[in-house]
Amino acid sequence: MEDQTANVVVAARTALNQASALAVQYGFSILGAIVLLIGGWILAGAISRSAYRVISRVRGIDETLASFFQNLLHYSLLILVFITVLGQFGVQTASIIATLGAAGLAIGLALQGTLQNIAAGIMLLVLRPFRVGEYIETVNVKGFIRDIGLFATEMKTADGLYLMAPNSTLWNTPIINHSREPNRRQELSLAFGNEVDTDLARKTIFDVLKADQRIQAKPAPVVYFDDFAADQTVMKIEYWTITAVWTQTRHDIIAHLKSRLAAADIPIK
Repeated sequence: MEDQTANVVVAARTALNQASALAVQYGFSILGAIVLLIGGWILAGAISRSAYRVISRVRGIDETLASFFQNLLHYSLLILVFITVLGQFGVQTASIIATLGAAGLAIGLALQGTLQNIAAGIMLLVLRPFRVGEYIETVNVKGFIRDIGLFATEMKTADGLYLMAPNSTLWNTPIINHSREPNRRQELSLAFGNEVDTDLARKTIFDVLKADQRIQAKPAPVVYFDDFAADQTVMKIEYWTITAVWTQTRHDIIAHLKSRLAAADIPIK
């Protein structure tokens, strides 16, 4: 009985000594890992915030793109810290990196369409073919830009409908921006019968154009014969105005031309 008690005491002492040895062996590693995690978390946040401030100062960089790069850098640094912590405990980090690479490749293949939208969104935010508030037109969509995201662009059509277009569809097609240039040319065509006094018609048209202050003097408006047939003569009108009032100017000019030509007894076909 005394021998069994002695064996138990010896076993307990041995286990305690081994636990103490393990605590001494891994205690510093655990403490270092905790310090590394806390310090890495703080440092990753500070570096990513500093990067955001630097990137946001770059001309032409949208805030959405700056936030994306900030988050990408932040989480990349956290992954690096986590791998470094595992290395403190003797874990083979090379295998972890290889596993993460394989997982990233699989995720990339599975989300190929989504990644295309992200890449297109980054290019749209960097090159800025359009900005919020501008009116654009592509083969598939047209409308006013409301928001440019990393995955899709939100738009509002001319008749007030909400439209969301994937960024890849906007990046891979020609874009006509109706709002980018400050000035825009307008073209109108008028058809008259061959019996009409064309000199009087041209003078009346010029009077209407000169009376509107929105029509620019340089380049000067022009009125010329565009087509001639057995039963009619076609005149083309070209003038420049500010893009912001282009549509309203067109409506007003058409209305004024109709009334002034009718008052001069010049019929329009």
